Amino acid sequence: MGICIWKESMATKTILIVVLLLDLQCQMVCDTHSINCTPCDDPLPIFHEFYQPGDFIIGQIVSHIFLLHDSPSFQEQPTEKLIDERFSVPKHYQNILALVFAIKEINENPKFLSNITLGFHILSGYYLAKITYKATLNLLSTHNMFIPNYRCDAQERLISVIGSRLTETYASMATILTNYKIPQFTYESFTPAHGDRILFPSMYEMVPSESFQYMGVAQLLHYFKWTWIGLFAVDDDNGEKFLQTVTPLLSQNGICFDFILRTPKRTDTNDLIEQLLSLLEKYPVLVNSTANAYFIYGLSTSMYTLRMLLGMAQQSSLPPLSKVWIVTSQWGFESVSLQRIWDTQIFHGAISFTVHSNQPPGFQNFLQIIKPSKAKGDGFIQDFWEQAFDCSFKHSDESEEIKKPCTGEEKLESLPGTLFEVSMTGQSYNVYNAVYAVAHVLNALDTFQFKSRALVQQREWKFQNLEPWQLHHFLRSVPFNNSAGDAVSFDERGELRAGFDVTNWITFPNNSFARVKVGRLDPHAVPGNALTLHEDRIVWPRSFNQVVPHSLCNDPCHPGYSKEKKEGAKFCCYNCALCPEGMFSDQKDMDACVKCSEDRYPNKKQNECIPRTRSFLSYKEYLGIVLAVMALSFSLSTALVLAIFVKHQNTPIVKANNRHLSYILLISLLLCFLCSLLFIGKPGKVTCLLQQTAFGIIFSMALSSVLAKTITVVLAFMATKPGSRVRKWVGKRMANSLVLSCTFVQSGICTLWLSTSPPFPDTDMHSLNGIIILKCNEGSTAMFYSVLSYMGFLAIVSFTVAFLARKLPDSFNEAKFITFSMLVFCSVWVCFVPTYLSTKGKYMIAVEIFSILASSAGLLGCIFSPKCYIIIMRPELNNAEHVIRRKK
Repeated sequence: MGICIWKESMATKTILIVVLLLDLQCQMVCDTHSINCTPCDDPLPIFHEFYQPGDFIIGQIVSHIFLLHDSPSFQEQPTEKLIDERFSVPKHYQNILALVFAIKEINENPKFLSNITLGFHILSGYYLAKITYKATLNLLSTHNMFIPNYRCDAQERLISVIGSRLTETYASMATILTNYKIPQFTYESFTPAHGDRILFPSMYEMVPSESFQYMGVAQLLHYFKWTWIGLFAVDDDNGEKFLQTVTPLLSQNGICFDFILRTPKRTDTNDLIEQLLSLLEKYPVLVNSTANAYFIYGLSTSMYTLRMLLGMAQQSSLPPLSKVWIVTSQWGFESVSLQRIWDTQIFHGAISFTVHSNQPPGFQNFLQIIKPSKAKGDGFIQDFWEQAFDCSFKHSDESEEIKKPCTGEEKLESLPGTLFEVSMTGQSYNVYNAVYAVAHVLNALDTFQFKSRALVQQREWKFQNLEPWQLHHFLRSVPFNNSAGDAVSFDERGELRAGFDVTNWITFPNNSFARVKVGRLDPHAVPGNALTLHEDRIVWPRSFNQVVPHSLCNDPCHPGYSKEKKEGAKFCCYNCALCPEGMFSDQKDMDACVKCSEDRYPNKKQNECIPRTRSFLSYKEYLGIVLAVMALSFSLSTALVLAIFVKHQNTPIVKANNRHLSYILLISLLLCFLCSLLFIGKPGKVTCLLQQTAFGIIFSMALSSVLAKTITVVLAFMATKPGSRVRKWVGKRMANSLVLSCTFVQSGICTLWLSTSPPFPDTDMHSLNGIIILKCNEGSTAMFYSVLSYMGFLAIVSFTVAFLARKLPDSFNEAKFITFSMLVFCSVWVCFVPTYLSTKGKYMIAVEIFSILASSAGLLGCIFSPKCYIIIMRPELNNAEHVIRRKK
């Protein structure tokens, strides 16, 4: 005779109230409305159950049949009736087999829990919170006795429970079991919409959190540059929480949505059909959307209704959808029995984040021996067999629909993958690992008891009296390797340390499919690199012809353009604006154009930066060669004139106007011609220091020589007058002093310039597009113009004095020649200033060189060419008599 143990607690009182409400529900309605009622049966029957005894029981609540019902009414007795068995999900039967297989393996292993046997108790929840609540209370009762909180068999203990995702359905299970601190395992993702983790401390998740999945989806969209997508969410609290979580995450990653479609949750049949018809009116939005990527919150129930919607569209001859479907891990590409013949080609090329799974050795052999005739106590297999193989074990002539009889020898391998898979799915693999997690904890506790007998005797503790709450510490601290070779462990939050596989789904015309692993989402990777993809393995929907599809609001902006906000549209929709001058964009859809580096500039299309051409006046180009040849030619001419003057130095025409000044002037002009060569070639440190300073000092010497010659003419004329005091100023001393003093002033200015802010080699990258101008920076612009101003002052003084002395009697009329030469000189440099300032690059240097050559040539030609003409061509005029005659 069994002994029943009663436990008094707050949870007990709550459970008793629930039980009373369940038992009295039918009778209260009958009495209230005076309806003739038969004695009330169980208002919420559970038809599917699988039990195997053992020392410790692992419970499981599964859902494989949709229990649709009409809207409740108080005009008749409420019922929960099964509309049709064809609404079952045969694929979920593998979750049951995974638990049975794991316990069978453990019990048959003599080296593992040798003195303990594990049993199981599996019940169906039918996707309804009410029945799930009752199934949970059944697990807390002795088998076949619905008396929660009593244990009438000391040999059987409920040690843990395995359930599906934590939705409003399974939140009922978690709420009850948390009061008992019984370990609960979910083999689908945890949904925060139905409670905080703090409310369910006994929960262990066999799948990483959904928020990690969403982050992976955002990285996937970002990888393919899909910024314009469609969102599908079930119309319930889960869908609302999904949208509240995902939309900000997508916005942070530059992704927005074209539409949000709320798929109906599984409710009563009338509402479901009405909502599907309403959604069918929105079907053109799905077809005509420019988004090619659709992100689905892939709850199984929402996927079934979505497939119903697509099936209705196909039957209505509406155009098919050709999109890339991105789904979360809850979807296992499964079908309800009614959808066995529905086309799955619309999901060809879908991408999902799937729970990592492996194949435990012996599982497929275990499936091969599964037969209805051999499965004793299995209350699920008959319904599964009939729905999966579309046959019937019943032989009734009154059946409305005649089905082929089931032989019981059908092969599971012959079923399409949407109905059943012979390889272990991710959900089944999680169930398998959950069973082994409990078994390893029991094994650890058993080993602990064996090694600590003294401690056991002292505390009077026996392994058979183990309570479920005592497993929690070990569950978080006992990692293990399963038979498939994968490491299994939980973190301090009770979440499995694992990632997701990125799976590409390939469908075939016979409704079979293949999974192709194309990537991995690793939670332990470096932030930002959690997602790895093998793009070459991905098979896209057939309409894209294996070309990576675009999912954008508008055509991308090509290189050379940048995105420009479109008024009144979402941030993913934009116009394309040409890059401003001097800027470029070398990628598609750049937010803004950027500047090139200093040594580069945009090409004409403004889509890349090309190296700038370095520009300077070189000896290798025609302009440099011409100017160099001119400078050398004038230098040789000056040297020739100097040689002529030296050779004929004693002739009257050479001695007439102070031959020493003529020598100084000729040497100065020779140096002027040669200094122009400093401006040709690549600017260097030495050449930059010498260019303007040498030019300024040498030209100042030349101009002071001209000024001295002019003053000498004037003084010579004035000295001829009787009693003139000017006679003492006539001679070499005065002329040399004037030349030296004028040159010294310019030298002082140049010395100050070099000591304070000397010229240096520099580059100009902004004056000419695409060209780096190599030049000499003056250092101090004020000093540069001071040098030029001083030369201008000397030129003006020389011109003024020469102009005033142009009519003085002179045998060779040198004052007139000096006047004309200074007129040429001043004209050249007056034209030089605006021309110099209006040109850029090497042409500025060319203008300066030309001005130096032209002004120097003007002095040389106007002053010395008449004298050379007389010396060479008219030597008879170069004598004292002619000079005296001219003077008289």
